[in-house]
Amino acid sequence: MERTPVGMAMAVLIALGALQAFAPRDTPPLAATRLAVEHMHFNSLALSKAGIIAGGELGTLLFSTNQGKDWQRASMNVERQALINQISFAADGMLGMAVGHEGTILRTRDAGLSWQELAFDEENGEPLMSVAQLPSKEWIAVGAFGRALRSDPQGEQWAPLVLPAAVEDKHMNRIVGSADGQHWLIVGERGLVLRSGNAGQSWTLIAPFYDGSLFNAMTLPDGGWLAYGMRGHIFRSEGGDAPWLDSDMPVPVSFFGHGLSADGRIILVGQGSVLATSTDGGRHFSLSRAKGRATLTDLLLLPDGQGLVASDAGLQTFSPTPQAGPTPSPGAAQ
Repeated sequence: MERTPVGMAMAVLIALGALQAFAPRDTPPLAATRLAVEHMHFNSLALSKAGIIAGGELGTLLFSTNQGKDWQRASMNVERQALINQISFAADGMLGMAVGHEGTILRTRDAGLSWQELAFDEENGEPLMSVAQLPSKEWIAVGAFGRALRSDPQGEQWAPLVLPAAVEDKHMNRIVGSADGQHWLIVGERGLVLRSGNAGQSWTLIAPFYDGSLFNAMTLPDGGWLAYGMRGHIFRSEGGDAPWLDSDMPVPVSFFGHGLSADGRIILVGQGSVLATSTDGGRHFSLSRAKGRATLTDLLLLPDGQGLVASDAGLQTFSPTPQAGPTPSPGAAQ
């Protein structure tokens, strides 16, 4: 068969192409995957020995070792999609627990880099809202429909926690302890406030002073307490049997998280991206606004004075001296 010059040329080109296709070559490294944390739903922020730990939507648990500049997914022994409600660490910053919907309880022993499932009940698991370690090293967790649990120091065995009968089926939203670990509060719906003065070994009901939901509380530097929740209702007590008095809040905005700055300012975060700041121990608050119109769920202040805010629309950095904005409209309240 006669071969034309054109045919010969095509054959050579095909051969060269085949050699190029199968020749060894260096593969450039893939670009690092960036997590879009500014668009994810987060409920909880915590500090550990590893850095910052964040939890929220679809069982997400992330960690950052450079103060929130970059984020990585924590390793999970079981992948679930249950919303994470709170993360809490022991004093060593290594052992921690995370709780969430479907009765989720997760444990980390390496400061939040990896997590193991301790409990999950997709069919009958009421949401767990809060978890904390007592001075006894036992852990307690509370949640919806009066559910309360107690465990050994490693979280291996969980059993019902005995609380006053007045809890009934009320949702309990947060466990808060004093700096010395001797005094504790549990706050919840319908004005529920439980108090412990013996490091969480027993609990008593505080006479109701409010009939709405309390979402969170904090201990104050002077030994008092601040409890807050729906529609701008904030209450302050000097501690012990002192009465709970209304704080001055300009608008009826619900608040969910807080921080205490190095100079003693109390900062609350809530719906409509509202920030409320008090410079007098929680008696009066002034308002500013973070970016966007999100529901702010938690605030973490870092040792350098900067911070992070969690929300249902992602994470954002927090400046200790935010620019004051116009007073939010009462229409933002829920």
